[in-house]
Amino acid sequence: MSRNPPTMGQSPLPRHVAIIMDGNGRWAQSRGKLRPAGHIEGVKAVRRIVKASRDLGIEVLTLFAFSQENWKRPPLEVRLLMELLMSTLERELPDLHKNGVRLRVIGEHDGLSDALRARIDEAQRLTDANTTLTLVVAVGYGGQWDIAQAAQKLAARGEALNAEAIERELVTHEWPHPDLLIRTGGEYRISNFMLWQLAYTELYFTDLLWPDADIQLLRDALAWYAGRERRYGNVPAPAPDAG
Repeated sequence: MSRNPPTMGQSPLPRHVAIIMDGNGRWAQSRGKLRPAGHIEGVKAVRRIVKASRDLGIEVLTLFAFSQENWKRPPLEVRLLMELLMSTLERELPDLHKNGVRLRVIGEHDGLSDALRARIDEAQRLTDANTTLTLVVAVGYGGQWDIAQAAQKLAARGEALNAEAIERELVTHEWPHPDLLIRTGGEYRISNFMLWQLAYTELYFTDLLWPDADIQLLRDALAWYAGRERRYGNVPAPAPDAG
């Protein structure tokens, strides 16, 4: 896929939307439930957003599911999250494949079980030729890790460390950079997510907790995005001469 930016002064539908799915735990706690209940409800939101993205014609949807920092959470919560990821793959994969969704899972996966890694590999092979939507799920991912692993590969081959070379070695190299980042949960930071790739991304923050996400979230974010002028460091285009 090309990374050419859209025409200056125009904001078409974003090709690539990335989402930091925040607020599962707070959603559960606000309802007197344990945190895992929020993660389970968050899976339902993923299903809604994937369908909405496919229906709207977005090419790439990247979801930040589990960061490298999330390994520091209580062991029970981590184990439940990994079990939820496995069960979600088992349950959702047939529909994803039937609807032409290509699945990719990115990140450093040494901490994943052999069974989960095998299931991820199988899901990626099964959906490899699908073209309706590319769904990228970031698991064990960190932006600093991504840049470091790219530099390490280049250094091991004795290649120059320049921007173009690093770009080629990022785990996201086959997709355009995100045009739009959405973060739910009311936080205003990117939390070590796609640090390189978000250099010129439009950032949309909302107080909505992730389990409440639906197509309206996407519509609101896309309406906001449509009003942005993406200049990529250039100056605004001159206004047309009224005379």
